[in-house]
Amino acid sequence: MGTLTNVLALLVTTPLVPAAAAGVAWGILGGALPGISPSITMALVLPFTYGMDPGVAIVLLSATYVGAEYGGSIPAILINTPGTNAAAATVLDGYEMQKQGRGGEALGISLYSGVIGGLFGLLMLVLLTEPLARVALAFTPMAYFALGVLGLSVIASLSGESLIKGLAAGLIGLMIATVGSDPISGVPRFTFDQVDLLDGIPPILVMVGLFAVSELLQQSSTGEWRKADRLSARLRFPNAQLRRRLIKPQLFGSVIGTFEGVMPGAGGTIASFMAYNEARRWSRHRDEFGKGSPEGIAAPETANNTVAATALVPVLSFGIPGSNSAAILLGGLLIHGIVPGPRLFQENGDVILSLYTGLFVACLALLALGMLILPACLWLVNRPKAYLMAFIYALIFSGVYSIDYSLFDLALVLGAGAIGLGMRLVGLPFLPMVLGVVLGYLVESNYRRSLVLSGGDHGIFVEDRIALALLTVAALFIVGSLATRVWLSVRQGATSND
Repeated sequence: MGTLTNVLALLVTTPLVPAAAAGVAWGILGGALPGISPSITMALVLPFTYGMDPGVAIVLLSATYVGAEYGGSIPAILINTPGTNAAAATVLDGYEMQKQGRGGEALGISLYSGVIGGLFGLLMLVLLTEPLARVALAFTPMAYFALGVLGLSVIASLSGESLIKGLAAGLIGLMIATVGSDPISGVPRFTFDQVDLLDGIPPILVMVGLFAVSELLQQSSTGEWRKADRLSARLRFPNAQLRRRLIKPQLFGSVIGTFEGVMPGAGGTIASFMAYNEARRWSRHRDEFGKGSPEGIAAPETANNTVAATALVPVLSFGIPGSNSAAILLGGLLIHGIVPGPRLFQENGDVILSLYTGLFVACLALLALGMLILPACLWLVNRPKAYLMAFIYALIFSGVYSIDYSLFDLALVLGAGAIGLGMRLVGLPFLPMVLGVVLGYLVESNYRRSLVLSGGDHGIFVEDRIALALLTVAALFIVGSLATRVWLSVRQGATSND
């Protein structure tokens, strides 16, 4: 009863509902822009959360994530161009339905499945996060070091086709994390006598430059995207018979989305394609897939919207972001002085309650705004790209400048954007670098503290049971990823020989 009273108080006395609605609206608009991923959409709004109440700021960011995951399906269905990576699976049947004059029905299935996935993901977030956080209460500096190493071990599975490129990107992130004052002695390092660098390079600036600015720089060299047809985009929700047919693919999407969201490094894209594949495998209408199957839309859309909530489980419990969007949310927590992990529920329980409440409101707002904002999305997609790019540039720079009113911050963002563009050109993945920036301080500071406690004896890391267990899991994670790569390369070689 007390929790219900607190929830009602949050809804009435705080701007939680407007923040959730605004986040969903902005997320849908951002997700509807081809090439602007949920992480970029969140990065654009992140600087504006700096002066907000922590609970409201986190709700705004998480609601943006929820809205962007649905928004990506709009151009995927209407113009055969996924607005987000996770919406790529939706293209397979969504655009086929659009060509058959059923675009409005496809959009309705996407929205309906997205709301179901969001609510299921929120339920899993509530059930899983606090128990895992309780486990982390026993963490020592050695265990925190091992936890950081476990987070960095995810790089092995996030490196795309080249492990060397993933390691190089992670190393760049770790190098950036060392800029500033030494965590133990306070001696300045790699600051080049710049006072602005004494506190290090804020992860928020790196992420905004890496994701948003580099994407805009790359988009500037490409042509216009396709135009949407307004007549075929009238939203139509599935009827009772179709809803019964969609139960199975939505179940696959919910379960796979939960598993992939909790696992660091998986994310909505993998979950969407896995859900699509399983829905096709078990469907009675398997021959319709790829030709305009409603199930081919429901499964991936349920999966990626489930991931939007369950991806927060490792962030809140351990402070490990498992996706680009989760890394942005982690940055939002850190700039408000909220440290994820074992004491989060004891020290910032009000923020967690705000997050849960805000996500529930966001799911309801998604249903309402999805019907209202579609005309705005169509208008937005049909604007000249040059005008949109200029507007987003102005939004980025004004938001970054509003944090500390510092021109030096703008230079850092531009520098991060240039690095991001270079990484895109040579094929270096972003998430390993983000993990290095975010987890670098955690690993270094707790490594140094552990050695202070042990007098320089590295044996302390295997004497602590939790640290030993986490380091073992990290080693298994790396070995498993390497073994998978070797197996795939051998299999591809055998296939080519045949």
